[in-house]
Amino acid sequence: MAFRRALGPFDATMVVVGGIIGSGIFIVPSVVAQRLPTPGLVLAAWVAGGAIALAGAFAFAELAALFPRAGGEYVYLREAYHPLVAFLFGWASLLMIQGGGLAAVSITFAQYGLRLLGRSPAHATAGAAVAIAVVAAVNYVGVKPGSRLLNVLVILKFVALAALIGGGLFFPPARGPQVVPTAPVPPASFAAFGAALVPILFAYGGWQSVNLVAEETRDPRRTIPRALLVGMGIVIAVYLLANVVYLRVLGHAALAHVETPAAEALQWIFGPGADRLIAAAIAISAFGFLDLTLLAQTRIYYAMGNDGVFFPALAHLHPRFGTPTFAILLQAGWGILLALTGTYGQLVDSVVFGDWIFFGLTVAAIFVFRRRIPLDRREPGSFRTPGYPLVPALFVAAAAVVVVSAVRTNPTRSAIGAALLAIGPLVYWLFTRRNRQGAA
Repeated sequence: MAFRRALGPFDATMVVVGGIIGSGIFIVPSVVAQRLPTPGLVLAAWVAGGAIALAGAFAFAELAALFPRAGGEYVYLREAYHPLVAFLFGWASLLMIQGGGLAAVSITFAQYGLRLLGRSPAHATAGAAVAIAVVAAVNYVGVKPGSRLLNVLVILKFVALAALIGGGLFFPPARGPQVVPTAPVPPASFAAFGAALVPILFAYGGWQSVNLVAEETRDPRRTIPRALLVGMGIVIAVYLLANVVYLRVLGHAALAHVETPAAEALQWIFGPGADRLIAAAIAISAFGFLDLTLLAQTRIYYAMGNDGVFFPALAHLHPRFGTPTFAILLQAGWGILLALTGTYGQLVDSVVFGDWIFFGLTVAAIFVFRRRIPLDRREPGSFRTPGYPLVPALFVAAAAVVVVSAVRTNPTRSAIGAALLAIGPLVYWLFTRRNRQGAA
């Protein structure tokens, strides 16, 4: 049974935008302002982060044109290097990156959702489990229902951002908060700029989600590259305008001082109570992330099962809905378990570096495929990464910087993450050995 090609250009673009714009743009700008001394450098860092993310999107667009298959990044790593490298990516995604992220973000959704309802966030754990179960049920019954839910959530998210950006640009307060910095202003340096790029690049991450649903997209060789470029353009514009508003309304010192700049800015623009809009936007963004994780990321495990390197049931599609139901249930069940046990935070912190290891390896695959599959052997009109080889090389270098910075920041947790990854080859060997014996 094959996937159903139910996603069109608009759906694919919403997957890109929804995969990137999350709660980060409402919080991360404060961290960036703390690490850079002037508004000009703050905006320059967001421009640089957008350029780096766009370079990654260029590479993923070329890879999507070469291999328009379910699993996206997993497929590219398998074809470029070795099935073990691809398996380690899937192993890290299930166990830590996506599983931990699913649990952490479900807690965020439950906390903000309960606050909006006037309830105590003490019951956030139960609410998180219910949220994951609801999103799993929606995606169980078809990729189109999951995509429609995502489209609605992205539009609602844009309503909150439009209020923030429009209000800040056209109705700025006459007088913003007066904050006297209590900490010394950091000097301008390459090290400070690099430190600021780390949270920015995390905020820009997520464009690769659309590659995972290539087999469920109509005309993927053309649709996915266009969705990546249009989606990235939208995100970069929104991020830059949001930061212009933060700096205009709050000022650099206040932006570096507050932990929730979006809520603070909206209160200065529209008055007390407007911060509830941001609370709602964060809850919507978090719920959208849950939906996207079970809509797109589960296709990684489908590809693993299809290759015979993990549970074979992962490759089974529902006869009526055409969805990888076991993959959805596995990811949802693991996410619920992590949320209920409270161990998700440790897992997320310990493998932050893992995501960018595989980002760097995937974009580096461009160089491998340019040798193996020359441009003259590809389909006419296939997308080509602009600025090759400089653009992908700069992205790979940036990914290395992110990994090194993450290790330096949390060496113990990074070591735990590395140890968990080290278990992967054993699991891979056990599954491939069992499959070889079964074939014999």
